Amino acid sequence: MATCELSPGIHSVGVLDWSMHDFHGFEARRGVSYNSYLVLDEKIALIDAVKCTFVDELLQNIASLIDPSRIDYVVANHAEPDHSSGLSAVMQAAPRAKLICTEKCRSAFDDYYREDWPYQTVKTADTLCLGKHTLQFLATPMVHWPDSMMSYLPDEKILFSMDAFGQHTAGTERFDHQLPLGLVMDEARRYYANIIMPLGAMVLKALEAAAALEITTIAPAHGLIWQKHIPAILEAYRKWASLKSDPKVVVVYDSMWGSTELMARALIDGVNGAGATARLVHLRRDGRTEAAAEILEAAALAVGTPTLHNRPMPDVAGFLSYVRSLAPVSPGKNDPRGKGRIGLAFGSHGWSGGGAQWVAQELTQIGYQLPQPVICCLYRPDQSTLQQCRQAGADLADKARQLAGK
Repeated sequence: MATCELSPGIHSVGVLDWSMHDFHGFEARRGVSYNSYLVLDEKIALIDAVKCTFVDELLQNIASLIDPSRIDYVVANHAEPDHSSGLSAVMQAAPRAKLICTEKCRSAFDDYYREDWPYQTVKTADTLCLGKHTLQFLATPMVHWPDSMMSYLPDEKILFSMDAFGQHTAGTERFDHQLPLGLVMDEARRYYANIIMPLGAMVLKALEAAAALEITTIAPAHGLIWQKHIPAILEAYRKWASLKSDPKVVVVYDSMWGSTELMARALIDGVNGAGATARLVHLRRDGRTEAAAEILEAAALAVGTPTLHNRPMPDVAGFLSYVRSLAPVSPGKNDPRGKGRIGLAFGSHGWSGGGAQWVAQELTQIGYQLPQPVICCLYRPDQSTLQQCRQAGADLADKARQLAGK
């Protein structure tokens, strides 16, 4: 990826991974970028390294602007290896540089890399003078690791936001106005749903702290840099972190011989007929990354499965385990986020059942309210069962609209 300038003396020097499509379980359908930023001043600062397999390209990008040995500071906003595993090579190329990070980040590096790097730890409101520019630091624990922080250039109004506001995309476009806003927001939604969703309470705290900053550029560690549509992504993060629901019903299913799929489509027909937004997700075809993105804003979730050895299909069981970790319904007694979201379990079976009942129990454990009984059919749904599904879809749509206030 060619370097580009965010503002005079502030450069994006990161790299693109066009071939990465499985980011530890996240389906990155458009590839991945590892963003890194170089601040040229009396003192030179590099903000974040990249994945180790791309560090040579990072150093080449830096060398196109300055000799890497002139770097005075390397700022590590986050310890995760996609941002830090290239640090060993970077620190060797910049032998006089100090490594700036939080104390928790240093502890993670000590356990992970066991390198004797020249650390300078910082906390919220600490500053680092580079000459004309001064970096200011904002600790954002659990957005999305305990060590995470953001860095801010007040004079340029640039927030280096680490994983927050990112998207998993690879492309020659570098700024949010270079692609249709709907596409960029969709990738940001997929990213938030699958990586940040369970940490919404901490995201709200970080947004509150960032509200005190003047921001004209948000430079995340992945994806496009935000300049034109900053209000849109900030408002989306507030909504997503608050788990506010839309009048939307998502039907997620797997099917063996087509019976459960017939039931899923009948549910969708019922939702459509009642005027709510409907989404149909086949787990083995569409994947759990897409399913998680769809449920982020959905007031209702219906999950269907055939029965396999008295259990749901493996992809359905794995998906529900994944959903539990994402916490689309807040488990906290005093946390109202996501409360009231509703669910439905359905499915088919042969000589023995149990799969759909297992799904119902899991949805309840996650926090979904199940106002309707499990819908099951033996072998293949008849017209009566399909009508039951259509009515259940309509009922879910009505309740979804009520929950979303629409």
